[in-house]
Amino acid sequence: MSAGHILFDNFSHTVSLIPVSKLLVLGAVLLIAGAIVGFLAGLFGIGGGTVIVPVLYEAFGWFAVPEDVRMPLCIGTSLAVIIPTSISAFATHRKRGAVDIQILKVWLLPIVFGVLIGIASARFASPTAFKLAFVAIAIMTAARLVWGHLLPNLSSDLPNGGRMFGYGVTIGASSTLVGIGGGLVANMLMTLHGRSIQRAIATSSGIGIIVAIPGTLGYVIAGWGKSGLPPLSFGFVSLIGLVLLMPASLLTARAGAALAHTLPKRLLEQAFAGYLLFVSLRLVVSLTGD
Repeated sequence: MSAGHILFDNFSHTVSLIPVSKLLVLGAVLLIAGAIVGFLAGLFGIGGGTVIVPVLYEAFGWFAVPEDVRMPLCIGTSLAVIIPTSISAFATHRKRGAVDIQILKVWLLPIVFGVLIGIASARFASPTAFKLAFVAIAIMTAARLVWGHLLPNLSSDLPNGGRMFGYGVTIGASSTLVGIGGGLVANMLMTLHGRSIQRAIATSSGIGIIVAIPGTLGYVIAGWGKSGLPPLSFGFVSLIGLVLLMPASLLTARAGAALAHTLPKRLLEQAFAGYLLFVSLRLVVSLTGD
């Protein structure tokens, strides 16, 4: 029997053990999450990992995925979903002339270097480390959404040289460990250095592409041969999660990008901040079981 037949038989056996109603609910939840992910990718210039990772964390729990591979599987799958949503959002923003291509050129190599650091860490990091990294980024993002108008400008423009390189490495490493497209950290850095929020959002959509492509490949390699992964997993990337999340996210990414240029977002920002705090609390509580 070929490896493909074995993989399919194992998948069919696993699915047959799960009630149909549970599978339908899982599919609906992932489709809705995908739509939200795409919308947020365009609206805020983020990859949507702050939505994908928590949803997948609960979904893979239904499949009894072991805790030691559950978070990296969520993060690797999140990065894979981010690739098409970031490309779609980037194309829309670039047509409007809002993307700062020069910043993307400067940050390309340091971000990729940071991604490699994150991938190397992912191979050996504990579930607790993944969760704490996600909580830290989520809380920082929530604080920025609520009190971002109180943050001072560090300068009127982005720095040059080593400091800019360090920013890029930080974006790449933190995003890869948390499963986000880099937009959350990049947005904050650019707005602190005098870039308008619209310009920062548009440019961050391109950063999502730079982070997600090598990040996804890295998580495939880092998780290759790991035990406890669900069927149809390529390393730490779940094909099931990818197929269910991606279509809806592609449909809504352009709509979010278009709205980013027309609508006030204060109420949505506050609601998103509340969601991030709720997710952070959920992960902190789960740490007691690690």
